[in-house]
Amino acid sequence: MELIKKIKETEAEAQRIIEQAKKDAAESAQQAKESAQKMQEQAQKERVKAIEAAVGAGKAQGQKEGETLKAEGQKQQKLLREKANSRMNAAVTKVLEFLRG
Repeated sequence: MELIKKIKETEAEAQRIIEQAKKDAAESAQQAKESAQKMQEQAQKERVKAIEAAVGAGKAQGQKEGETLKAEGQKQQKLLREKANSRMNAAVTKVLEFLRG
């Protein structure tokens, strides 16, 4: 009888150990899952931040290039006007000389 009682107690203890191990494993798995989720969220935040920084840098660079092109275009317009005015003045002078002459 004593031996059967000890066997049953040992089986019960083994069952408690198994249940506790299952519980501990489930908790560890849940913690690992939560940790992985947090890491994914952090990685996503970093990706968004990097994208926003790249967009901002691209926008600034585009704006700078646009201003440079605008200034260059204005310079070319000024040169063309000056050239056209000088040619127009020469043409007017020739016409007037022809008419006077």
